Amino acid sequence: MPQLRTSPTRRRPRRTAGPLVALVTIVPLAACSTPAASPGVDEETVTIGTHTPLTGPAAAGYSSISAAASAYFDYLNDNGGIHGRSIEYVVKDDAYNPATTQTVVRELVQEDEVLAVVNGLGTPTHSAVLDYLNENEVPDLFVASGSPSWDQAETYPWTFGYNADYITEGKVLAHHAQQTYDDAVYCVLGQDDDFGTDFTVGLTTVLDDLASTQTYSVSNQDVTAQIGAMQAAGCTVNFLATVNGFTALALGTAAKMGYRAQWLSSSSGGDYPTLVGYLGEDVGPALLEGFVSTNYLPFSADDPWVELFRRVNDEYNDGAPFTGNTVFGMSVAYTFAETLARAGEDPTRESLVEALESGEVVGNGIVPLGFGADSRRAFGGVGITVVEGGVQDYVGEVYTTDTGDGDVVVYDGEAVPLENDGIPQT
Repeated sequence: MPQLRTSPTRRRPRRTAGPLVALVTIVPLAACSTPAASPGVDEETVTIGTHTPLTGPAAAGYSSISAAASAYFDYLNDNGGIHGRSIEYVVKDDAYNPATTQTVVRELVQEDEVLAVVNGLGTPTHSAVLDYLNENEVPDLFVASGSPSWDQAETYPWTFGYNADYITEGKVLAHHAQQTYDDAVYCVLGQDDDFGTDFTVGLTTVLDDLASTQTYSVSNQDVTAQIGAMQAAGCTVNFLATVNGFTALALGTAAKMGYRAQWLSSSSGGDYPTLVGYLGEDVGPALLEGFVSTNYLPFSADDPWVELFRRVNDEYNDGAPFTGNTVFGMSVAYTFAETLARAGEDPTRESLVEALESGEVVGNGIVPLGFGADSRRAFGGVGITVVEGGVQDYVGEVYTTDTGDGDVVVYDGEAVPLENDGIPQT
């Protein structure tokens, strides 16, 4: 299978204690034993891995995430790593195909012997390996999907989500629409899996009615029928549970049909630079003017986290385009480094989970992470972003809510600040 491997760019040897011979003459040999090595950990390196679409229908929208994470790990490695160890990130292509995901994840666990699987991408793809990773007690960290399935501490104790869940996004976007658009006719286009289903649950928790509910499959690059049905239903405000490629396809199809509406998207398909890349510089900015989405990570151009990520991207990512995927990938990398720092000088699979269950890993979002002993839910709140004049940025308040029928409320706390140039303290 195609794969990328981030090689440590700098290794700092660990210090050893005083003269070994003198110690052995005094202390019994058994007392000199060191902790058993955990899979993926040696004296100089921690090896982790992921599955992600580097090819296939979702590649253009998401392949840059793992490259950004790898760049941030290189930055960390050049600054001493974590507890003196460099982080090696093995990236395997699953082409957004669940059967391939099963193959490459087994390779990561059985052949590469990774300490953890970090940021496996996709709801249908990662669902195919959820049981396998938990049965083998492999830390399954920061799944790149907003499915509430990852927040089941009793059933899947080794799995932790990352994205704001789709129910939360749906509820917050529905609340925003109610506050913003008068006399609206609401409709939704969603992916034909848990992504679309959960997002729609969030919408209908807040809204009384949806005039049309449409679905699509990633294997069919034509949504003419779905957009036509929404137009026929008189939809004026359309919600999207779509990956980036299908967000662009929906807007482009609507434009060709002369159908104008307000579009609001999940963060999973709402990255402006990526969407312009799909639609083209000639028409993309005009089609996306006023486009609404959610986010939960640092986003504004003058945010210290964003400024750091731009520097890292320029130096370690070959100056690749800077998009929301860049911020996402580097944020995931930072969060794993923070977890590793709190997992102790000799990390194990168990100590990674313990670090996250402690509630002390806060990440770098606009709200702190919500992990705990009984919680695998990462972000319980999101902000609203709007494209204005070709710039996508936060507007208004940050909101929090639950995955049930709880209210959408304004978050009155602070975003997580940048400290120590994004190098977790050990």
